[in-house]
Amino acid sequence: MLRFLIRRFLGALVILLVISAVTFFLFFAAPRDPALLSCGKNCTPDALAIIHKNLGLDKPIPVQYWEFMSGIVTGRDFAQGPCPAPCFGYSFATGDPVWDTIVDRFPTTISLAVGGAAVFLFVGLGTGMLAARKQGKAIDKVFSSASLVLSSMQIYFVGPIVLALLVYNLGWFGQPKYVPITEDPGGWFLGLIIPWCVLSIIFTAQYTRMSRSSMIEQLQEEHVRTARAKGMSSRTVFFRYAWRGSLIPIITIFGIDLGSLFGGAMITEKTFALPGLGTLAVNSVVNTDLPMVMGVMLFAATFIVLFNIIVDACYAFIDPRVRLS
Repeated sequence: MLRFLIRRFLGALVILLVISAVTFFLFFAAPRDPALLSCGKNCTPDALAIIHKNLGLDKPIPVQYWEFMSGIVTGRDFAQGPCPAPCFGYSFATGDPVWDTIVDRFPTTISLAVGGAAVFLFVGLGTGMLAARKQGKAIDKVFSSASLVLSSMQIYFVGPIVLALLVYNLGWFGQPKYVPITEDPGGWFLGLIIPWCVLSIIFTAQYTRMSRSSMIEQLQEEHVRTARAKGMSSRTVFFRYAWRGSLIPIITIFGIDLGSLFGGAMITEKTFALPGLGTLAVNSVVNTDLPMVMGVMLFAATFIVLFNIIVDACYAFIDPRVRLS
């Protein structure tokens, strides 16, 4: 297991280096002059030269990339002052440190993503397995039909409808907002329950269909039929033998869906005006704030890669054959 995790970490490191190189080239090498974005409309040649010097843009591209990556590990010095590690530079728009801004926004995004994942995994897997257990009956047809309808919904369409119905008209919930869980766990839960449900709608429908088909396939396997032949109860066969095997493809797809989950979180944040990384990324793109955009991209990529390692570890725990691959 240790060797398996070491291989995954080394592979993740290579992936992150490639992502950092590509994004740095796109944001700082491909544009004609990134300093113009920081200089503003009334830019003079003298001011532009100062920005080139302060940002290190007067150096060759490989040197700029090396200094950028070194700053993440050891920190850097800018005209605004020293930037301790991990240093992603300073925002063109606000002048604030990129890393401090990301750390300030991250709790909102991780709360939204984890809560949404918990909802769609619990509801999606539960309804899918219940539909598989009641295959061909009315409840199976209801869940299957509902999943087809919900999978066609979009966050930016469902979100305003839910807000208008449950918040503004019926008044069952307050306006969605983020409250730190350390300050008020109840307020944290109530403030995010609507965004969680809206974010999880599409994923719940997908996991309902996927868990149903995976469970039905497992119920046809030889080891499950052998367990039935030995006289074991249907509940024991269902949960002890078929359920564990059905989780393997679901965990794999969940690792792939992490990118989509963060994309959905970005749209959800904008829909409900939550101050997370998604809102930060969109505003940074609108303002052409390259250091902030690159910082958010690298941070999100790192988080997704690390979470995929956790998913791989769970996959290897369920199926020991994976450790040998």
